[in-house]
Amino acid sequence: MSQPTRILLSLLVGLAAGAALAAWSPQSALTAATWAQPVGQAWLNGLQMTIVPLVLALLITGVTATAEAAQAGRLAGRAIALYVTLLFLSALLAAVLTPLFLKIAPLPQGSADSLRAALVGAEKIGPSPPMGEFLAAIVPANIVQAAANSAFLSLIIFALVFAFAVTRVAPESRKLLTDFFVAVRDVMLIVIDWVLWIGPLGVFALALGVGAKAGTGAFGALLHYILIVASVGLVITLFAYPAAVIGGRIGLGRMLRAALPSQAVAISTQSSLATLPVMIEGAEEVGVPVAVSGVTLPLAVAIFRATGPAMNFAVAIYVAEWFGVPLHPTTLLVGAIVATLTSLGSVSLPGTVSYVSAISPVAATIGAPITPLGLLVAVETLPDIMRTVGNVTWDLATTIWLSRNAKAAETDVRPNH
Repeated sequence: MSQPTRILLSLLVGLAAGAALAAWSPQSALTAATWAQPVGQAWLNGLQMTIVPLVLALLITGVTATAEAAQAGRLAGRAIALYVTLLFLSALLAAVLTPLFLKIAPLPQGSADSLRAALVGAEKIGPSPPMGEFLAAIVPANIVQAAANSAFLSLIIFALVFAFAVTRVAPESRKLLTDFFVAVRDVMLIVIDWVLWIGPLGVFALALGVGAKAGTGAFGALLHYILIVASVGLVITLFAYPAAVIGGRIGLGRMLRAALPSQAVAISTQSSLATLPVMIEGAEEVGVPVAVSGVTLPLAVAIFRATGPAMNFAVAIYVAEWFGVPLHPTTLLVGAIVATLTSLGSVSLPGTVSYVSAISPVAATIGAPITPLGLLVAVETLPDIMRTVGNVTWDLATTIWLSRNAKAAETDVRPNH
């Protein structure tokens, strides 16, 4: 049984046990929740202790790798520029869609109140400070203090400046620093793997407390969360079709037929990398030369997850709305930028790891608590299917788009006779 499946089953069993105990003896349920809460909190602490070093290492290695890839050739440079633009637009779209979906289908107030009460230590962080204070605090005066306070936006600014500076030093120094942060990243991934290995116990303890205090309403609330986040991913995925049709100048039917095999593999494997051979075949069917798809598709799999910023930001917005954190347009804009940057660094990670490392900075930036992520990560298996389908669809769409632009560029530079 896979790790995500074990965690999901632990969540369901914990919620059911807590709700059943509450129906049988409310006092016994509260006692059980009191005993389970420290176990769940200890597991959450173990998960959170890895976030700061992992986010720093991922951002630095991600930016340096992206910069190197952009210098590999004109096609790679155009591809990366397109990917970064689309990632940001993906996050901006989530800033519009998620509040809209929550307004159309709000979480029942009773379930929201019960879940807030059940998640001990998940008090809201917002509202955001005044704009002047916010802008001044972006640049960290003390990076160690920023790390200690989990000031993720300040950490991201420092990591970006550091990463771009790394690309300007001598090759020997650049390799030394990059290898160091790659090692830090790999070590933290091992630690997270250990923490997630005992995840079923931690999630069961959290879910038992939530089920005991929130009852069967917790099931409906989690289902509501899955539908809202997956709906944002679905809309992002659907936009890939007009992008391919307009940017690549192909018929909608051809794009549908080319994408379908890749989407089927994505659903069964939940892995963009495993879908790569099928995507290359699909690109060939619509006339994309292997010389183009052989560059853009592996590059897209490595650094481009179109649904990542949108669905990660949707989770953060959902939690903020859940805990009553006010979200202003400026806050949402900054959150979109952070969602874009953290997605660049986490594209090669397993779903459960990238969920925590990519969403925690976004949630903290907009003032939402990150404690609920320890519970929501257990149901990530289901939205992750939507993520993967959307990613491979966009990988194919952007390859078709870039192929058309490459042909146009060849025509422009070809001498006339």
